[in-house]
Amino acid sequence: MQRIEHIRLMARYNSWMNDRLYTAASSLSDEPLSAERCAFFDSILGTLNHLVVTDRIWLGRFAAHPAVYQALAALDTLNKPERLDQPMAANIRELLVVRQRLDACLEAFSQEIRDEQLDQPLSYRNMKGVEARKNFFALLMHLFNHQTHHRGQATTLLNQAGVDVGVTDLLVLIPEEL
Repeated sequence: MQRIEHIRLMARYNSWMNDRLYTAASSLSDEPLSAERCAFFDSILGTLNHLVVTDRIWLGRFAAHPAVYQALAALDTLNKPERLDQPMAANIRELLVVRQRLDACLEAFSQEIRDEQLDQPLSYRNMKGVEARKNFFALLMHLFNHQTHHRGQATTLLNQAGVDVGVTDLLVLIPEEL
């Protein structure tokens, strides 16, 4: 599988998994979603919020890539977070709207990326203002890996709350080779 195809697969997987997570999470009321669960970001809602925050941050950084990505213009209407636990919505219903916008943006962005752009470095500042210059493809893979990491935490928290998310494996979306 070529790198561009893999990025597009990961963007589809991201949307698919987020849909599954939010469907599962929406079966709970606001109280259990916001309950402290001794997780990195406290609650189910806090964990899902963190993913919205970091996706917004990374997609904003990707908008500074030397290539121009029209899909990332959609970010202009979304709040730019200033910290990794900044609430992006008051509840799961409002967070879902932001999540769906980010997922649509990420999928559209994945359609615009060209292979020759992947090896270009991307310069950005982290949340503490520290400058970095890193390989664009590696940063894209970090975005997807970070999502998988925290979605795994969210599925565990949901399971502990009695909600089964079901199948979560990327394997489901990998096409058969003929």
